[in-house]
Amino acid sequence: MAEPILKIEGLKVAVDGKEILRGVDLEVPQGEVHALMGPNGSGKSTLAYALAGHPRYEITAGRVFFQGQVIASADEDETLDADERARLGVFLAMQYPLEVPGVSVMNFLRTSLSAVRGEEIPPREFIKAFNEASQLLEFDKSFADRYLNEGFSGGEKKRHEILQMALLKPKVAILDETDSGLDIDALKVVSNGVNALRGDDLGVLIITHYTRILNYITPDVVHVMFEGRIAKTGGPELAEHLEQVGYVEFGSHEPAATSTAS
Repeated sequence: MAEPILKIEGLKVAVDGKEILRGVDLEVPQGEVHALMGPNGSGKSTLAYALAGHPRYEITAGRVFFQGQVIASADEDETLDADERARLGVFLAMQYPLEVPGVSVMNFLRTSLSAVRGEEIPPREFIKAFNEASQLLEFDKSFADRYLNEGFSGGEKKRHEILQMALLKPKVAILDETDSGLDIDALKVVSNGVNALRGDDLGVLIITHYTRILNYITPDVVHVMFEGRIAKTGGPELAEHLEQVGYVEFGSHEPAATSTAS
């Protein structure tokens, strides 16, 4: 097995004083796609935001390592800010992308890319990269001058998140319920984009409640989170098992498959 680019040891996280994660241990090797599944309220999104460095999510115990370097722990001296993690190569695609009136898609993307690289990107180089990524994600380039996510459909917002990923070229991508709110056509486009970006230089953690996205992005490993801990780990067959029986064996009666194909 490849060395893990992302390693989580005994991670405990509290939000507004309430403990949500109760000791998470998880590793994602570079070049692999891992799926993190679980019923609502199990702590999946809390893990995503804690990994990205959201200040509201307080780490009370444990550590997160990225390429062998501690990026988050209960010790503030060891904890990197969100922008520092992004520059190292950590990327988060949010479940609910924010609208930012007054900031165009093009300006946002170029500023983000310049910030991650630590230098200004020449316009010609940026336009070339933007056009290539837009074609990959079937992203309408006429959206480039619109304000960020304002008036975008759910599918358009998620395509834009993966467009960011394609441009920023992270080393680890955390996709927090990217399938949420997508119709089947948008889901296929987003999944195709993620598959096109798969490779030896990228580790992916797909966080999802349902198995639907895993019908298009085949994971190497599947983890199940329940009550703030990793309750089970297996191969792609674990997702198939969950699709049939849901999360009953973990104490929840929620299904892991949607009732419709839409």
